[in-house]
Amino acid sequence: MPDTPYFKGRGAQINTPNPYHKLVYDSAPIPAEEWEESLQLATEYIPVHPKTILNKVESEDVGMGFSLNPYQGCEHGCIYCYARNTHTYWGYSAGVDFEQKILVKKDVPRLLTEAIKKPAWKAVPIMLAGNTDCYQPAEREFKITRQILEVLWKYRHPVGMITKNSLVLRDLDLLKQLASENLVHVCLSITTLDEGLRQVLEPRTASVKSRFKTLKTLADNNIPVMAMLAPIIPGLNDHELLPMAERAAEMGAGAIGYQIVRLNGDIGPIFEDWIHKALPDRAERVLNRIRDCHGGQLNDSRPGLRMSGDGKIADIIAQQYQLAKKLYFKDKKLPAYNLELHEQYKNGQLSLF
Repeated sequence: MPDTPYFKGRGAQINTPNPYHKLVYDSAPIPAEEWEESLQLATEYIPVHPKTILNKVESEDVGMGFSLNPYQGCEHGCIYCYARNTHTYWGYSAGVDFEQKILVKKDVPRLLTEAIKKPAWKAVPIMLAGNTDCYQPAEREFKITRQILEVLWKYRHPVGMITKNSLVLRDLDLLKQLASENLVHVCLSITTLDEGLRQVLEPRTASVKSRFKTLKTLADNNIPVMAMLAPIIPGLNDHELLPMAERAAEMGAGAIGYQIVRLNGDIGPIFEDWIHKALPDRAERVLNRIRDCHGGQLNDSRPGLRMSGDGKIADIIAQQYQLAKKLYFKDKKLPAYNLELHEQYKNGQLSLF
């Protein structure tokens, strides 16, 4: 629908069909003035009741043992988000539905307590949240992430966090306690220095200025913090890798990481639709450069290559990353997690041996 308006405040502009549905319903074209009403773009919070909440991460490309997601779907609306594909498992679309229909797991603190108190459980860092942002706007209302941190502090359990929301500073008191025992790392996702690009690329996230201020506040409070420069999108933000790394180092980050964007599953058509509407003058150039990094495809599932890509453009980005580490992070590293305390606090009594 070429006359479809662009909806500010949302990343995805379409709802792609759910691949698990047997039937796909296609309606007659809707007049532009009725489009927003027809999509019902207001956010909806839907309670769900999972039986387990710790997900063992098997991928060799992801450096974590277990992840925990208090929410499914994410109102931040990052157009490139790999987690969009998981929303189809719940019967929704990876497009607008992913940003609009947020599944809320209120039982997580109880389930987490039960899991880490089991006799067979051995402390390993749990990542909040490997799929969707644990500090997305829903957290202001439900405070599930804060309750999770309270549980982890009570049982002295290590935790890693990744977010692009300054709401993480609300829990500074708990993060300082965890950091005092080397039980926490916080990762700030930083995508661009260009606030205009940020507003269309990830519309409901913290601003660029707020994100760096958050990073500095965490570092000033002795909380181990790193910057994840991701995703690097060739033709959009790849030229910013070195300046972003320099700024992160100035704000006190102890490490950096990076990933090249990949558009698997429904994310491909969602991203293509978005970039032709939001940045039409750059659309084909960006899409072709992404393909150049992934063997001619927008998607990439090759172990060991899917996060970093290959080819000349990917090589240049990798070289920039190595240079950034050499220039700004040569003598920096995050402290190791303390994995020893949890066993002492698991059942409220110390071991005799």
